[in-house]
Amino acid sequence: MNNHSHLLPEKYPQKELFICDVADAVLKDIMPQMEHPFYSLSKKPDTSIRRYEHNGNWLEITPSVKGLATIYDKDILIYCISQIMAKLKRGEEISRRVWITSRDFLIFTNRGTGGKDYQALCESIARLAGTQITTNIKTGDEEEQDVFSLIDAASIRRKHGLNGRLLWCEIQLSDWVFNAIREKEVLTLHPDYFRLSKPLEKRIYEIARKHCGRQPSWTIGIEQLYKKSGSKSMIKVFRQLVKNLVKNNHLPDYTLTLDNDKVTFFNKNHEEMEKWYNPAFDNKTEYPRLTERAYEIARKAAPRYDIYYLEQEWQTYWYRSGRKPLSNPDGAFVAFCKKVNLEKPCA
Repeated sequence: MNNHSHLLPEKYPQKELFICDVADAVLKDIMPQMEHPFYSLSKKPDTSIRRYEHNGNWLEITPSVKGLATIYDKDILIYCISQIMAKLKRGEEISRRVWITSRDFLIFTNRGTGGKDYQALCESIARLAGTQITTNIKTGDEEEQDVFSLIDAASIRRKHGLNGRLLWCEIQLSDWVFNAIREKEVLTLHPDYFRLSKPLEKRIYEIARKHCGRQPSWTIGIEQLYKKSGSKSMIKVFRQLVKNLVKNNHLPDYTLTLDNDKVTFFNKNHEEMEKWYNPAFDNKTEYPRLTERAYEIARKAAPRYDIYYLEQEWQTYWYRSGRKPLSNPDGAFVAFCKKVNLEKPCA
């Protein structure tokens, strides 16, 4: 059976890689062995307060009356982070404020573009702004307590007044999220993340990306995986979902096995993952800069590739081939994209 049959339909043929899990990356600095997410996996409003503790550090997540931020709401952060990372790659200035064109966001996240989809976006913004995180950080004998939200503010513009369709919004990320982006404490997710139909599947994929990453494999006990997931379903329901993932093999990047309550994640293509997610960069090298025109032409030359992934591949090739000065970086990059597209069309 084609494992893609267990994914949501791909509404838009153009795929993009995207950057994710800033929240988890920052929290692991505060609580290195944090075992629980703070995004709700429920599609219904979750108004319960969550509290996690580890070695004297604690984290408390308080919802607004609209409920906790959900794993679907986090798509907004994914989109914002992707835009900021793209600017960083181009050497542009970045700020905490990110402009979101509503239709672009809905297409990016493989959602519909009907009225209910625009309304859901508004509700997501409200939950992200309303969810408060309180944590303590111990330094010697002193204790510091921080309180923040995932986004600090948002401006929303609608067509035809308050009841009209959402046209665009401007999100102001919290310092907590923005600092993680500046430090590049981010992970890259597979485009099919947005095609996973169940919240728990998304969370399990995120756990695999965080812990297995580009390793050939990673093993965890099913009860520990259940605890990390933050699922509120019964353990037997969780175990059945893992069995379904094993049987259908539709999780992006990873194949799962379940043996004696041990779950092992295997990279579906370890070598390809290493190339795809981690080009060999060093921060001391000045890489060739491209113009906006080069990106436009390259997108047409390799329409089903993420252009920034190709840029990294090209820069890696340039680095490994001796870092020779380029008189026409734009032309070299476009030629590289054409070659890649001809040699290995993206399926």
